[in-house]
Amino acid sequence: MSVSARILSDRPAEFMDLPYKQDITGCLARNIGPAGIGSAEFKEACERATRQMERLARECATGKVPALTIAQREDDLDQYRLAAQQLAAGAKDVVLFGIGGSALAPRALRQLAKFSRCGRLGTPVLHVMDNPETPWMERFISGLDIDGLRFLVVSKSGSTAETLMQCLWAIDYLQVHGFGASIGRRMLIVTEPSSPKNNPLRRIANAHGIPVLDHPEDIGGRYSAFSIVGMIPAFLLGLDARALRLGGARVLKRALENVDDPEASPPLMGAALHAGLLRGIHLRAVVTMPYTSQLTLFTAWWRQLWAESLGKEGKGPIPVGATGPLDQHSQLQLFLDGPNDKLFTIIMPQTAGQGYRAPASLAQDEDERLNCLGGHTIGDLTDCEQRATVESLRRNGRPVRTFRIPALDEEVLGALFMHFMIETILTGYLMDVNPYDQPAVEFSKKITRELLREVPVPKL
Repeated sequence: MSVSARILSDRPAEFMDLPYKQDITGCLARNIGPAGIGSAEFKEACERATRQMERLARECATGKVPALTIAQREDDLDQYRLAAQQLAAGAKDVVLFGIGGSALAPRALRQLAKFSRCGRLGTPVLHVMDNPETPWMERFISGLDIDGLRFLVVSKSGSTAETLMQCLWAIDYLQVHGFGASIGRRMLIVTEPSSPKNNPLRRIANAHGIPVLDHPEDIGGRYSAFSIVGMIPAFLLGLDARALRLGGARVLKRALENVDDPEASPPLMGAALHAGLLRGIHLRAVVTMPYTSQLTLFTAWWRQLWAESLGKEGKGPIPVGATGPLDQHSQLQLFLDGPNDKLFTIIMPQTAGQGYRAPASLAQDEDERLNCLGGHTIGDLTDCEQRATVESLRRNGRPVRTFRIPALDEEVLGALFMHFMIETILTGYLMDVNPYDQPAVEFSKKITRELLREVPVPKL
């Protein structure tokens, strides 16, 4: 049985339609009070969101949003599988150099492979080095077996300073240790198909005989999870790339088939909810809190998606990541008793009955704090904690929506990638900002290059 077939056959009946269930009742004023959205306001927000979903559907139909529609493709996967196999041949470790959108989806995929039954972290081991910290980066890579070392370098523009610096280091490192003649089979570059004249990374590739695969020009880095940026790491990790895309395609299909029905389209409903709360209350932050460490790096991916897409023209609530139960002992005090200016999204995996079960005999005690654990599993505890957090937020009048998911796998993660991409795009349309560009980031990059030119270079 293929991994995709296993995923579908193992799915609980309630998740056969979509791999998650969204519930926004904890955001309605009739349930939580004045911080929630009223019926009239929500109806108006749904009408506005519907018009923007119709716009997005037209754009998908005319090929203008390939970041979404690429999830419906399968014809390119064999090419990516072959590229991953070639890079992995004889390898013990593959180091991915990239930053931002070039690394965040691969990091989320690596976390899925590491902590779930999906994929494997074996040989080769994929390491995602997104932050070029020195000397830690050099020390870590220098400790790996250089003969089994491979590099995957990803930069859409080919001009990302951090990735270029890492790439130069890798080439220098291989040359110094006598592997200069085999650099072409030890490295793979992914960048957009612009001419080498306009793409420094392509010039490096040409100079050293490094193979290059094209990054789609019309898919931005933070929207690239279903493109080559996510697919090659998925294959390297032993994940089912088709199932990842299947999860996204199912969410997209539902959205495109229900452009005028928010109740049948979770991303449309989510965008309407954000738009209504942005208009109705002073929404300063949006918090995403999965009750599993398996989604901590997914949350990091979402933060970039939201921040770069919507933080423009003085607009955009701050995206905040949290992880349960960990952040019950860190941020929950603020969430429950601080300013009521946030929308909470709690992602709730099915954990009841799972894991270690504490013998009742060991927990016998007059203190209820210990006694209540007897006979229960770690999964029971996590399940009760996530439900308690949702209920506590509701009782304190804090807008909270939930996503219930079964055991995390490729299809579930793909569905979450797609939901939040569609939701973010629609929210951008509703805020009247362009969700695809990041002009302020480009300005900062320009200043960085100017400052770097002012740094004296020692004569060697």
